[in-house]
Amino acid sequence: QVQVAESGGGLVQAGESLRLSCAASGRTSSNNGVGWFRQAPGKEREFVAGISWNGGDTIYAESVKGRFTISRDRYKSTVSLQMNSLKPEDTAVYYCAVALRAYASRANSDYRYWGQGTQVTVSS
Repeated sequence: QVQVAESGGGLVQAGESLRLSCAASGRTSSNNGVGWFRQAPGKEREFVAGISWNGGDTIYAESVKGRFTISRDRYKSTVSLQMNSLKPEDTAVYYCAVALRAYASRANSDYRYWGQGTQVTVSS
């Protein structure tokens, strides 16, 4: 079993930055892809960013490309999401998820272990 925990959410103003962290514990593997998703009130959960097992491949949703950066420290089993130039439409609960496979993926179904989420609120 893998436990996933997010941290770093909060309330910021538009244009500011936040850094989210995801820590995996338990029967963890550094050979799995990790993704960030988000869910705003009344909306479906959507893909934000993903990273491959070795950090060599990263993918982003078009809405965050150029503003968000995903990275990982394999030795610490942590994945970070640096969010710059935040907009009110980025307001959501952000979830970290660990995939069953090594590559980065946009698909919900490729992720097996999910955290409880962390709230990010961006005021205008």
